Amino acid sequence: MKNFICEPKDINVAELLANHSVIAGLDIGDKTIGVAVSDKRIRIASGITTIARDGSEKDFVKLKESVKNYNVGAIIFGWPVQMNGKPGPQCEKTLEFAEKLRSYFENVTFSYWDERLSTCAVTNVLLQADLSRKKRKKVVDKSASVYILQGVLDFLNKTQA
Repeated sequence: MKNFICEPKDINVAELLANHSVIAGLDIGDKTIGVAVSDKRIRIASGITTIARDGSEKDFVKLKESVKNYNVGAIIFGWPVQMNGKPGPQCEKTLEFAEKLRSYFENVTFSYWDERLSTCAVTNVLLQADLSRKKRKKVVDKSASVYILQGVLDFLNKTQA
């Protein structure tokens, strides 16, 4: 697998704003999918859910159902590269998931964002908030999707301002 350039250059903020669209951020794991969405101004990421996966088409239906009330114009996938910058084993799974998801989201731009250490960073914040292990487990994936999406929103607002 070749390296990806993880900059969402295909996302047109002006077009999203004109269409009152939002950006969804996904943290794809083997057991769960963390889901976040931006506000309509494309500035602030908020977590909306964590989807328990069963590895079937139901995962795609659950995801579409989770964001159906949002006018999603773009989806950002966390791209789990290794510390050396090379695609990690989860990258192939993420890419396969994204390709299958395309049929559920027509006319939606897909892009990827380097998510190195996102779960680690979120876990540290949750530890500082003194959340129990049980409570952290419930929110870590959704929080990681917020972390990923907020990074993209900051990048887009800085580069397309």
